[in-house]
Amino acid sequence: MLAHRTEETGGLNRGDIGRIALVAFGLIVMLGAILGANLAPAPVRLELGDLVPGDIRAPRTQTFTSALQTEAARAAARDGVEPQYDYTSERAIAIAAEQLDAFRRSITPLETAFDPETDDETRQSLLQLAVPQLSDGVRETLMALAPDRWPAVRDEAARILDATERSELRDTDVAFERTRLADRMAGGLDMPERALAAEIIAPLVVPNSSFSSLLTEQEKDRRAALVVPLEERILQGEIIVRGGTKLTELDLEKIDAFGLADTVPDVASLGGWFLLAGVLIAVPLGWLWRFRRALWHRNNVIVLLGLLIIFAAFALKLTAGRPALPFILPTAAIGMLVAILLDAGTATITMIVIGLIAGAVNGLSLELATYTFLGGFAGILAIRRGDRLQAFLQAGLAVFVTNALIVTTFGLLGEHDLTGLVQLLGAAALAAGGSAIAAVGSFAVLGNLFGILTIFQLLELANPSQPLLRRLLLETPGTYHHSLMVGNLAERAATAIGADPLITRVAAYYHDIGKLANPRAFIENQAGGENIHDELEPEASAQVLKAHVAEGIDIAYQARLPKVLISFIPQHHGTSVMSFFFAKAREAAAAPYGGLGSAEGRKAADAVDVRRFRHAGPKPQTREAAMIMLADGVEAAVRSLDSRDEGAIRAMVSRIVNERMDDGQFDECDLTLRDVEKIKSAFVDQLLGMYHQRVAYPQNKVVELEARRSAAGGGSPSGGPGSGSGPSA
Repeated sequence: MLAHRTEETGGLNRGDIGRIALVAFGLIVMLGAILGANLAPAPVRLELGDLVPGDIRAPRTQTFTSALQTEAARAAARDGVEPQYDYTSERAIAIAAEQLDAFRRSITPLETAFDPETDDETRQSLLQLAVPQLSDGVRETLMALAPDRWPAVRDEAARILDATERSELRDTDVAFERTRLADRMAGGLDMPERALAAEIIAPLVVPNSSFSSLLTEQEKDRRAALVVPLEERILQGEIIVRGGTKLTELDLEKIDAFGLADTVPDVASLGGWFLLAGVLIAVPLGWLWRFRRALWHRNNVIVLLGLLIIFAAFALKLTAGRPALPFILPTAAIGMLVAILLDAGTATITMIVIGLIAGAVNGLSLELATYTFLGGFAGILAIRRGDRLQAFLQAGLAVFVTNALIVTTFGLLGEHDLTGLVQLLGAAALAAGGSAIAAVGSFAVLGNLFGILTIFQLLELANPSQPLLRRLLLETPGTYHHSLMVGNLAERAATAIGADPLITRVAAYYHDIGKLANPRAFIENQAGGENIHDELEPEASAQVLKAHVAEGIDIAYQARLPKVLISFIPQHHGTSVMSFFFAKAREAAAAPYGGLGSAEGRKAADAVDVRRFRHAGPKPQTREAAMIMLADGVEAAVRSLDSRDEGAIRAMVSRIVNERMDDGQFDECDLTLRDVEKIKSAFVDQLLGMYHQRVAYPQNKVVELEARRSAAGGGSPSGGPGSGSGPSA
C-alpha cells in the first residue's frame, strides 16, 4: 500500500524527552548567559567632582525616576509662586462700609457749611476749619465751591471710595491707588472738583488685602506637590556620562540607577533574559521535532543550528547599543547557510529567532528585529540551491534591497534624520556584501565539519575520476554502466516530481558499489561467461546477492562517503523479494512431488520461507531513495526485454512500479499516487530515448556479414571470436 505521510507525529518517548531536555538546557544556559551578560562589567569607582576617564554607556534600556531632577522641578515650581495675600470679598465689603461711614462722619462740617440756610460768613468759617488735610490749592477750590455743586462732589467721592474698597487693594498698592483717585472721578466734575473729592477720600483709602507668609508657603507646597516625579528613559548603549567631564550629582544618580557602582547582579533582569532564552530555544526545537523529525534525530544538525544561534547572539550582544554596528553584522549569511545545508523552512525559523534576539538586545528595537529577520529571509528566498557563485551575488543583492527598504521605512517614520539614514544605507550594503561573502566562503567548510552534504560535494562525487567510480568502471564495467543508466532514469524522475535530482543521480552512481567485493556474482559483469548461480542453491544465491548491500556499506565507509549517500545503499532494495531465486526455490521444492502442477508440489512450494529471499531493508525513507529503487528495477527489467518498443517498455515500467507498490515498499516515504504517475511517465520517456531505433548503416551490414562468414569458415586473419577486434554487442 502506498503511504502518503509528511513526518511521524507520534508522541514523545523517553528518549525524545531526555534529548530535548539535554539539548535545551545546554542552549538555554549559553544563550541566557550571553543575553544577560554585561560585556563591560567593571564597576565605576568615581566620586563627586572626579574627572571621568571615558564615556560610560547604559548596559541596558531602563526607565528610572530621577530624584534630583524631580526636586529641581519642584524647587522651580515653588520659586514661581507669587506672594499670596489674605483678600476676601466679604472682608472688602465690610471695609468699604466702614470707610463710607468714616467718610460721612468726616464731611459733617461740610454738609452744614453747604446747607442753603447757612449764611456766607458761617460757611466760610466752617470751610476754613473743615477737612484739615487739604492742600492749599484744593482748599481754595473748596472755599469757592458753590453750594449746589457740593452734592455732586460728595456723591462722586463716596462712589469712588466704595468702588476702591470693594476691589482688592493690597497694602503695597495703596499709595499708587491714591494717586489715581482724581483720574477715576466722573459725574460731570471739573478738574478742581475732582481734585477736591480725591483729597477728601484719600486718607480713607486703606488696604483690604495684606501679604500672608502662611498662605504663600501653603501655595508653594501645593505647587510643588503637583509636580509629577520626572522619569528618564535611557536606551541601551546611550552615553550617560561623557568622558573628560567632572562627575556631577546627576551623573552619580544615573550610575546608581544602573547599578554600575557595584557588582551586585540584577537578578530580575537576569531572570528575564534566561526566560527569553528558554522561549527562543524551546520554540525552534519543538518545530524541528514536529515538522523536521529527520533533522531532529541528527545530532550534527542540532549542534550546527545551536552554534549558529549562539554565535549570532554573541555578535549582536557585543555590538548592541552602537549607532550602526548592529546593522553591519552579516546575520543574513546564517539564513543562507541553513537554507543551503538543510532547507528553507529551518532557515526561516532560525532567522526568526535571531531577529528576536537582535531586537531584544538593542533596547526592544522593532526596526532592528525587522531588519535582521526580513534581510535574512530575503537571502533565503534568493539563494536557492547555492550551486553557483551567481546565486550568492543575487542573494546579497536581495538582502541589500530589503534592508535598504526597511531603514528607509523607519526613517520616514521619524526614527532617523537624513544623515543617519545615509549611514544606515551604507551599513545595509556592508551587511549584504558581508553576508554573501560569508555564506559562499563557509558553507562548504561547515558542511564538511558537520557532516552535511553540500552541492559542491555532490558535484565532486559525481566526477567519473572519483576513485570509487574508477574502480567500478575497471572492475565491474557492467555494474558501472548499469549505475549510470539508473542515475539517468532516477534524475529525470526526481526532476518530474520536484525532488532533489542531484543527490538522486549521485546516490545512484554509488548504490551498487558492494558488487566490487564479488563482481562475477552478478550477471552484468559475467560477459557471457559462467554463471556461478547455476551451481548454487537458490537460498545460497540469495545470500550472495544480499551480501552486496552490507559489503557496499562497508566499502562506502572505507571510502569515507557521506552518510547521506551511504543510507541509499540498503534502501535501494528495501525489503523487496529476490523473485527469481524465490521462484527457483519454489520449483526446486515442488520438483519431488511432480512440480507446481500437483497439489503436493504447490504445498511444498508454499512452505518455502519468503523471508529468506527478502533484502534486509530498510524500506526507502525518502522520495529520492524510492526513485533509485524503481530505476534500478526498471533498468534491469527493460534490459532483459527482447523487444524494446514503446508498448513493451511502458508495460514493463508499470509492472515493476506496481509490484513495488503492492509489496509496500513505499510505506515509509513521502510518495503520492500523483508522484508515481509522473515517475512512470519520466521513466518511459527516458527509456525510449535510450533505446530508440537507429538507421541501419550499410557499412555495419558489411561488417556483420563478414563476421558471420568468418565464424562459419573457422576464423580469418583479421581476427575471429574472442580476438576483441569485432563490433561490440
